[in-house]
Amino acid sequence: MENLVYAIILLPLLGFLINGLFGKNLPKILVGSLATAMVFIPFCIAVSIFMNFDSESPAVIVRAFEWFRVNGVQINFGFQIDQLSLMMIMIITGIGSLIHLYSIGYMSHDKGFYKFFTYLNLFIFSMLLLVMGSNYLILFIGWEGVGLCSYLLIGFWYTNEEYGKAARKAFIMNRIGDLALLIGIFMIAGQTNAVDYLTVAENAGKFELDGSVIIFITASLFIGATGKSAQVPLYTWLPDAMAGPTPVSALIHAATMVTAGIYLVVRSNFLFTLAPTVQGGILFIGFLTAALAGFYALRQNDIKKVLAYSTVSQLGFMFIALGLGAYTTAMFHVMTHAFFKALLFLGAGSVIHAMSNEQDMRFMGGLKKYIPLTHATFLIGTLAISGFPLLSGMISKDEILVAAFAKNPVYWVILFILAAVTATYMFRLYYLTFHGEFRGTDEQKHHLHESPSNMTIPLIVLAILSVLGGLINLPHFIGHGHYAKLMEWLKPVLTAESFKQMETTLSAVPFGTEMMLLGATVLMFFCVWFIVKNTYVNKKKQAQPEEMYTGWEKLSARKLYIDELYNALIVKTVEGLGRGGKMFDKGILDRFVDFVGDGAEDSGKAMKRIQNGNVENYILVMSLAVGIILIVNFILQ
Repeated sequence: MENLVYAIILLPLLGFLINGLFGKNLPKILVGSLATAMVFIPFCIAVSIFMNFDSESPAVIVRAFEWFRVNGVQINFGFQIDQLSLMMIMIITGIGSLIHLYSIGYMSHDKGFYKFFTYLNLFIFSMLLLVMGSNYLILFIGWEGVGLCSYLLIGFWYTNEEYGKAARKAFIMNRIGDLALLIGIFMIAGQTNAVDYLTVAENAGKFELDGSVIIFITASLFIGATGKSAQVPLYTWLPDAMAGPTPVSALIHAATMVTAGIYLVVRSNFLFTLAPTVQGGILFIGFLTAALAGFYALRQNDIKKVLAYSTVSQLGFMFIALGLGAYTTAMFHVMTHAFFKALLFLGAGSVIHAMSNEQDMRFMGGLKKYIPLTHATFLIGTLAISGFPLLSGMISKDEILVAAFAKNPVYWVILFILAAVTATYMFRLYYLTFHGEFRGTDEQKHHLHESPSNMTIPLIVLAILSVLGGLINLPHFIGHGHYAKLMEWLKPVLTAESFKQMETTLSAVPFGTEMMLLGATVLMFFCVWFIVKNTYVNKKKQAQPEEMYTGWEKLSARKLYIDELYNALIVKTVEGLGRGGKMFDKGILDRFVDFVGDGAEDSGKAMKRIQNGNVENYILVMSLAVGIILIVNFILQ
C-alpha cells in the first residue's frame, strides 16, 4: 500500500519535472503521451486499491516523514487513504487522463504545447496532494498549488491582455478564500493541538454545540470553500476563467478544482455537524448561488460562458446538499457532475475546434450534420445535466431534491424551479449550436470537420459514464436502497452524528411521496424540452446581442451588473487607495528623503570648504577653538 500511494502522488510530479525540464526539445507526441501516462497509471493504481479496499476499513495512514514540531506537537507529512480520498483520486486521475488525451489533439498546433502539459501534470499532483494529505496543512499546500496552476492555465495565452486580467482576477479572489481557510486551520490547531484529521475528529467533542469557537472555525473553512468552489460572493472569477484553453475549463473549472470546497466540508463533517448555524449559512449561499448562476446562463451567447455559469449553479446544488447535512449526496453529485460537465466542456471544445475558434452561439447552428459524433455525445451530456430519466444527473439531483423536501417542502419547490432553469438554458445552448441553419461565415463552413480520434474517444467514454454513472447509487425505484451504495461506502469517513443526521434526512420521505416528486421532475423535464425546442427550432428564435435585450433578458445577459458593482465598489476603491498611496509616497515620503539627502549633501559641501588641505587654516581654527573653550570655562567658573 505504501509504495502504491507514493506512486500515485509522485508520478504526476515526475511528469511535470521531465516535461518542464526537457519538454521543449522532445517531440510533441512524446510530451503528450508521457503526461497522459503519468496520470493514467495512478488511476489504474487507485482502481486496484479500490477493488481491494473494504468499505468498512478504517483509514490507512502512510507517514512519509516528521515535518516539524511546535509546542510539543508533532506534525507529520503523510497521506490518508480512505473511502473519501479514494473516490476523489479516481475522479481526478480518471477524468484527468481523459482530458490529457483530449489535449494532445486540441493543443497540437500550440507553440506552448510542452508548457501546457507541464502545468496540467503539476495541477494533478497538487490536486492529489490536496485530497490525499492526512492533515489540514498538506491540504493547504495542495490548495495553493491548484490555485497557482489555475492562474498559469487561465492566463496560458498571456499575450492577450484580457486573458491575463482573467488570470489575475481568479488568483486574487481565491486568495481571499485562502486567507480565511488558513485562519480556520490556525484556530483548529490552537483549539485541538493537532491538524491531522483523525486527531481533530477525536477532539471535536470538546467544542460546544453551535458555540462561538466552532462557528468561527467552520465559517472560516466555508469561506475558503466559497473561493475555490465559486460560491457567492467569490464566484465571478469562474466565468472569466473560460479565457483558458477548453481542456483547462473541463479539468480544473468543472471536474476537479472547483469541487475542492465540497471535499473540504465533507472531510470536516465532524466540525460542521457541530455548527448548525453555519450549515444554515451554507444552505442559503447554495440556494443564492444556484439561482443567480442559473439566471445568468439563460441569456449568455458564449458557449463556454453558459457552461461556466452552469458549473457555478451545479456547485450551488452541491452546497445545498451540504447545508442539508446530506454529505454523501453532495459527493454523489460531485461524481456525476464530473462526468457530464467534463463531457460538455470537451464537446464545446470540439465545436470550437470545428468552428475555427468561434465561441459565439449566434454564429453556429446546424452543426449536427457536420460533427455527428460530437453532436451525439453533447446531446447525452445535455440530457444528463437536464434530468433525463435514469441518466446520472437525474439520479444524483433527485437525491438532493428528496433531501430538500425532507427538510422543508419550500426548499424542494425552489430546487424544482432551479432544475427547470437548468434544463432551459442547456437545451437553448444545444439547439442554437446543433440545429437550424448554419450562421457562420463561408470560411468557417468550409473548415467544419469532426475532431480527431484522440479528442472523440474521451467524449465517448465520458458519454458512457454520463449514462451509467448514476447506477453507482441506485434509487428506490430500481430496487435498491435510496442511498445504500454510496452512503454505506462513505460511512467510515463520517462521524456517528453526521451519519445519523444524513440517514434521518434521506429516509424521512415515504416511498410513495418520493415517486410523486420524481414524477413531477420528469414531467417538468419533458415540458421544458418541448417548450425550448418549439421556441428555437419550430419558431426559429435566435440569440441576440446583449445591447438588443430588454427587461429580465438584459439583466441576465449583463449578470445583474454584479461585475460592474464589484468594479465600482472594490476595484476602483483599491485603485484609488493605490493612487493615494502613490501621492503620499511621492509628495511626502520622497520629499522627506530628498530633504535628508540634500541636507547631508549641503553639510558635506560646507565641510569640504573647511577641509581644504591648508595647514595654516587648520592651526588657526584649532587655536580659536582652544581660546573659545578657555574663555567659556573661565566664565562658568
